[in-house]
Amino acid sequence: MFKKIAFIIGLFTVICCSAQNNKLFDQATTAYNAGEYDSAIEYYTQILDNGKHSAAVYFNMGNAYYKLNKIAESIYYYEKALLLAPNDQEIKTNLSYAQNMTLDAIDTLPETGLSKLYKNITGKLTFDQWAYLAIAAMLAFVILYILFYFSNYSTRKRWTFIGSLLALFVSLVAIVFAYIQQSDFNAWQPAIIFAEESVIKSEPNTAGQQLFILHSGTKVNVLDELEQWNKIQLTDGKTGWANKEDLRLLKDF
Repeated sequence: MFKKIAFIIGLFTVICCSAQNNKLFDQATTAYNAGEYDSAIEYYTQILDNGKHSAAVYFNMGNAYYKLNKIAESIYYYEKALLLAPNDQEIKTNLSYAQNMTLDAIDTLPETGLSKLYKNITGKLTFDQWAYLAIAAMLAFVILYILFYFSNYSTRKRWTFIGSLLALFVSLVAIVFAYIQQSDFNAWQPAIIFAEESVIKSEPNTAGQQLFILHSGTKVNVLDELEQWNKIQLTDGKTGWANKEDLRLLKDF
């Protein structure tokens, strides 16, 4: 009895939260279209506070901050949207506009042909999507194998057997790609510089030698942390230590 009551209460709460988030999203859209970008951001922030994280919310927040000429914030939210929807071309386009307004021009280390091909293939889907594909292919394998086992005609047996092997192969490949994507995702800790100027040191202390200066909006990868310092790496391979207060991690969902 108590379990049923708890289930009903939980279901009612989910429905209410969903309705509230939809209302907040509509209010944010109305405010954005009226040019009230600060109000739109407040509505979107309430949605995030309710635990609803989506590419659409982060993308719209990025747009609102861009309209307010707050470039670091806009890049931050575009990048968060891209984490949830890595193949969304509209997010990529708006992100590139915002990145063009940053001060730091950082080169990217050239990739080998094999590495580029590997990233292009595994990057077609997220690790969740590769996992779903693996499950679907495995189900197809089971169904085709059952059809093969119970088929009475040699032609049908041949094609169902070939199909089952192909489905099994696709499932195994998808599992491998999902694992690779998950490993790469976990090893990569991107962050955005929010300080107007962040002095990057050779050591994790104020006495360390100044290596270079980064400006707001620049994207870095966090390799390590020590007390109030983060060891960061740029796309050109340069590394150094930045104060934690100068940047914000992107994977803080």
